[in-house]
Amino acid sequence: MEGSQPPEGGRLPGLRSTAAGLFALAAIAATGLATGPAAGVPTREPCALPRTGAHHSLGLDSWDGAYPRPTRALDAVMVFLSFPDSAPRLPTADLAADHFPATSQYFARASYGRFSLRPHVRPGWVRMPRPSTAYAIRRDWEPDRRITYLRDAVAAADPVVDFSRYDIVYLVADPDAPGVDSDATKVVNLERPLRADGTRINRVVTLFERHPPDRNVLAHETGHVFDLPDLYHRPADGKGDWDTYVGDWDVMGSQFALAPELFGWHKWKLGWLDRRQIRCVRASEGGFVTLEPLSAAPRPGASAGTRLAVVRTGPRTALAIEARGATGNDRTTCTEGVLIYRVRAEAASGGGPVEVVDAHPGTAACQGRSVYPPLADAPLGVGETFTVRGEGVRVAVADRTAAGGWTVRISPEPAPGADPGDGA
Repeated sequence: MEGSQPPEGGRLPGLRSTAAGLFALAAIAATGLATGPAAGVPTREPCALPRTGAHHSLGLDSWDGAYPRPTRALDAVMVFLSFPDSAPRLPTADLAADHFPATSQYFARASYGRFSLRPHVRPGWVRMPRPSTAYAIRRDWEPDRRITYLRDAVAAADPVVDFSRYDIVYLVADPDAPGVDSDATKVVNLERPLRADGTRINRVVTLFERHPPDRNVLAHETGHVFDLPDLYHRPADGKGDWDTYVGDWDVMGSQFALAPELFGWHKWKLGWLDRRQIRCVRASEGGFVTLEPLSAAPRPGASAGTRLAVVRTGPRTALAIEARGATGNDRTTCTEGVLIYRVRAEAASGGGPVEVVDAHPGTAACQGRSVYPPLADAPLGVGETFTVRGEGVRVAVADRTAAGGWTVRISPEPAPGADPGDGA
């Protein structure tokens, strides 16, 4: 998220919602996103959508070189900032432990070991030159105050931090300082990069979390560093449900998600799934596919297995199908089964680039635990069939294999009048 929101409209009691603010804002103007040339061609698969000009587009035919691609080890520095108007009450080691090693472990599991996030915690506090209240820190932060904060922070840390050694910068403010607002946590993309130690700093993760912080908050923010979008819906008036698009099914939708594993589509974009693990299916032809649970670690000596089935539904749209089970990052999931979701490459971050299809629209699950109970039971179980109306696709779960895979039949949508059936 590039931010966080209040616990309104069905949010978990007593918890801040995943995240408001979020469009990664340019340092000076909200529309001034730093961009870079597209680099590489991640995939030529026929079901891969083209990249569009949308912020954090989920198109897959190129990679935006302005963002580090997490297909190798990346080094992140974590710097702790104190202020003249407040003496820190917590040791920096306690704040570092709020986020690591948990965040690194999250990405190691999500990437099947293909990516390593290496944290470098700078011990002790770096003193900021102004009181915390002088920066007017808040969720919808004034650009001039925000850039002043970032410039002061980098300048204060520069004598003790060699920024040229790091791919990611985390700036952690003293959570007990009077001017610190925990809702201001976000990633800031800089239209005009900061410079230190001969390197350009294009974006910064600014953390203002209370201790202990929201669950998985740093995994969510780090996802933005890798060009992943916000998947929640932010109501115009700030009220109502925020999680109507994807519910619990991805950390980019909610840092409180019960099943926070990144969608298979995200893993494809990031380079963690290759063509052997993706099955492109033509809606007019259909076919059977066995899906390994997305969050399950590869079995030693076994083939990678298919993790994602995709049906192209338009020039910039697709239907994605994956299996979700109570393993790895999804170990606290509310339900297991085969999840269906729509992907729109032209939709910007926060504008619904992913929408989970609710295969049980008349029911809900896990009241009191789920961030959005109506979608908590969205997956299909064995023996269930669902027609995605308007997409020309029907999905049926035939059975489960002895090894835990889900056998799925994808077929064309029945002709009108041929099936009273299901669907939405």
